[in-house]
Amino acid sequence: MSNERNKKANKFWNDFYENKDQIWSGNVNPHLVRIIETLEPGSALDLGCGEGGDAIWLASRGWHVTAADISEVALNRTKVLAEKQQVGNLVTLDQHDFEMSFPAGKFDLVSAQFLQSPLEFQRQSVLQKAAAAVSLNGILLIVEHGGVPSFSEHTDHVFPSVEETYANLELDRSKWEAVEVASLKRGINGPSGEPATIIDNVIVVKRIAS
Repeated sequence: MSNERNKKANKFWNDFYENKDQIWSGNVNPHLVRIIETLEPGSALDLGCGEGGDAIWLASRGWHVTAADISEVALNRTKVLAEKQQVGNLVTLDQHDFEMSFPAGKFDLVSAQFLQSPLEFQRQSVLQKAAAAVSLNGILLIVEHGGVPSFSEHTDHVFPSVEETYANLELDRSKWEAVEVASLKRGINGPSGEPATIIDNVIVVKRIAS
């Protein structure tokens, strides 16, 4: 069953990326910039790297990045972008279905930006694995959709609260410092370019003990 689920998820995300030559803007996620800009570069794990916008931004600032995704198409686009930006030596591609396997090692930064899926997805377990991959004095950064955009008609869709996601990490409070656990509004452009807002849940925790 798990193998069939893996094949379904892999096909879904490859089809998703193959539908267009470029899905995402290529820009770094703004909360990543805000949280990371004061940190010294180290090792980073970008979970669900997509087409590589975050990974390439980190690498351009001296981070050694493991860019991980289930989709070969997404990883290939990340590779092309990394080489184009001349940071290919700082970006390691790592294909995983995070429910079944996970990147090895410990990282100074583990970033999970909008790691949400329309498919059945054991997200709580995956985010707990993400926390386990953070090195001493390292940071886990989770950014997730906290609500539908202001222009959306799908107002009945329920997103997790930031408190729920934070609680589901089941962190030992003696080993972790909560730096930020907040639900924040952010301005975006709607489908026709109109000003709109969206809610981002942001969780930043630091490992302070092994």
